[in-house]
Amino acid sequence: MRRSSTLARQVLLVRVGRRDGDLHGGGDLSMPEHRYADRPRRRNGLTRVERAEVASIVPVSPALGPTTPVDDDGAMSIPLLPGERTVARRMKFAVVNACTLSSLMLGMLAIFLAMQGEVRVAALFLIACVIFDGLDGALARKFGVASPFGAQMDSLADMCSFGLAAPVVVYASLAGSVSTPAAAVACALVAACAAIRLARFNVSPKDGRFFCGVPTTMAAAVLALTVAIGLPVPGIVLVAGVALLAFAMVSSFPYAKLARLVKLPPWLWLAPVIGALIDIRLTFALIVVGYLVSGPVLWLRQRRTA
Repeated sequence: MRRSSTLARQVLLVRVGRRDGDLHGGGDLSMPEHRYADRPRRRNGLTRVERAEVASIVPVSPALGPTTPVDDDGAMSIPLLPGERTVARRMKFAVVNACTLSSLMLGMLAIFLAMQGEVRVAALFLIACVIFDGLDGALARKFGVASPFGAQMDSLADMCSFGLAAPVVVYASLAGSVSTPAAAVACALVAACAAIRLARFNVSPKDGRFFCGVPTTMAAAVLALTVAIGLPVPGIVLVAGVALLAFAMVSSFPYAKLARLVKLPPWLWLAPVIGALIDIRLTFALIVVGYLVSGPVLWLRQRRTA
């Protein structure tokens, strides 16, 4: 069988050689190849040249890295503090970030205290978080050391202090007064909406007049003050208020910034001050409700004037 196949292949090669010779105008007959000349082709399927050509067009998987080494010498490291990097500016930059880290650590302490049952003290630590959170932004603008690093670090600290610590403190305060699933769902909504609110704030254009939704700092301040002063309302009402505040954070309603509220006429502040002297709990509840209602009112007003 092997001899017959070899003879047939030789005859085929002779015929092909004659045909090629006729096409090229040559009269020489092609001699049959050696018996083992095509062994590499039969063994591997392709010759060495053909394998090189196929390898050159084989698609490369995106999961595999480039075969050529990447030149890392041209890569530039982005400085954490843009601008002139003097010793004074670095010290100011460190002070600003120390305030951010202080807010983060105070949030962690609030969680630990809430786990130990010290709910009122944990709420006071949350209020301190709000103070340090506002302080780092004010100092960054005053010192001229605002940076993308500081903005991202502030968002991460806010998520820990206001997106996690505040719901934990509220959950600890609601223990025993409402059902555990209801309190857990309401506090989980605060954490989820705080994450959405912070992520949206990082990628959205800034408006100097209004917030798009209730900021996480203000929501945490409201929750902390609610726990600290102990509003005498039923537990189910508190759960509904916590859920409402969570949805207000991710809403598109415009809420006035604190700088605009400070510029209000002084006589408008007489009513809250007098109310706080009479009944601070009722006054606080009315202020919170009024601020939450102001968002939809401003939204309707803007739609009518548009």
